[in-house]
Amino acid sequence: MKVTNFSVSHPMSIYVLIVTLVVGGLLSYFSLPREAAPDIAIPVVIVNTPYFGVSPVDIEMLVTRPLEKQFKGLRSLKKMNSTSAESVSLITLEFEPDIDVEDALQRIRVQVDKAKPDLPVDAEETEIIEINASDWPILIANVSGDLDLLRLKDVAENLQDELESVAGVLRVGLSGGVEREIQIAIEPDKMRHHGVSSNEIVGAIQTENVNIPGGSLDIGSMKYIVRVAGEFHDMETIRNIVVKAEGGQPVYLRDVATVHDSFKELATFSRLSTWVTKADGTREIITRPSVSLSIVKRSGSNIIEIAEDAKKIIARYDEMGGESLDITIVNDMSDSIKAQVQDLENNIITGLILVLAVLFLFMGGVRNALFVSISVPLSMLITFIVLAIMGITLNMVVLFALVLALGMLVDNAIVIVENIYRHASAGKGRVQAAIDGTAEVGWPIIAATATTVAAFAPLLFWPGVTGKFMSFLPMT
Repeated sequence: MKVTNFSVSHPMSIYVLIVTLVVGGLLSYFSLPREAAPDIAIPVVIVNTPYFGVSPVDIEMLVTRPLEKQFKGLRSLKKMNSTSAESVSLITLEFEPDIDVEDALQRIRVQVDKAKPDLPVDAEETEIIEINASDWPILIANVSGDLDLLRLKDVAENLQDELESVAGVLRVGLSGGVEREIQIAIEPDKMRHHGVSSNEIVGAIQTENVNIPGGSLDIGSMKYIVRVAGEFHDMETIRNIVVKAEGGQPVYLRDVATVHDSFKELATFSRLSTWVTKADGTREIITRPSVSLSIVKRSGSNIIEIAEDAKKIIARYDEMGGESLDITIVNDMSDSIKAQVQDLENNIITGLILVLAVLFLFMGGVRNALFVSISVPLSMLITFIVLAIMGITLNMVVLFALVLALGMLVDNAIVIVENIYRHASAGKGRVQAAIDGTAEVGWPIIAATATTVAAFAPLLFWPGVTGKFMSFLPMT
């Protein structure tokens, strides 16, 4: 075979090539982003339109049908399902797998804008939701402890800001906790007594709670920016807002309403259940309110590096909080990725050891065993270079494909080295034995490998989202 003849005739070139491939393969392996699953675009978009206090029948007539009418003309639309429930309209749009999701989202926004004149004026803003596997959190941490929910949320918000500064983090979601809210409860009897309307109260509050730019002021060689600060900073300022003034008698907000320093209605809840050991040795589950932080990474980022950086920040906050604060990581996808990568490495190392042992026992000599063993990691390193060039991440499908191919590499190497050894045992020189032994079994091995490749090749043409997901196996 020409490749074999060239390799045997130019050993120094082959040594340089091997070193180059080893270095390039190792660099590619350590730089490949680690992910739980392949990052593929799911061509499904959900259009959500809330319309509170309206029955399902009216939702269908007033909201769902006008939107459906506009969506029917969307290009590459495969399927449209709609659900009209109480207070909400949900329309699921499924496109062809080869659609550009960003382009589809833009066209959906255009159609929603066209349908707005036909929608009820008091309906809520339509929300367009893209289904994206990359939006699933890679790490979830719960902030709990002996502090009240307001202070827990303050800690969680500070932690959220630091986590969002980590390279590769797209956003950090926050659930649970309470948010301060100033509630103004107007009293109808007092309003009638003072002749004040609700619109006057709302207008007075909006007018007072603003910062007004006052331009600039030149004094000598200096120029000063003038700003009139009017935002509320304490409860008394709010209570003393002048709602109305007639005949020199001002009517204050406190005269017609009660101002409370309270909290917003909870929209999300977070609870953390933990096992606690009592003094008598028994264990029980204690559930405490908490604030949950969920980290979402950017597409193509290294999940392991992001998780490690995030854990360092979380550990620092946990240590600063002392006994009164407990930050618990309840879900960490990087652990499963690490386990899969370690399994691959263990399989390669185990394969090398087993090949060395088997060949040493049955073929004789360490040299033959080493030749076969070297082919396994070298082939893997070449694969990592190609994966990096193609922009493919190291995910569970790719790792599974690598483990699957491991046995095939060992089989081919054993057959070639054993045949070369047979020719050498018959009295041929090492160079001639290598050339003849490889030429004799080279094409049969290529044919045998091609049959395996041919068995997996049809997976490349598997349609739909599942096909895109599984295509990483035959490619690898």
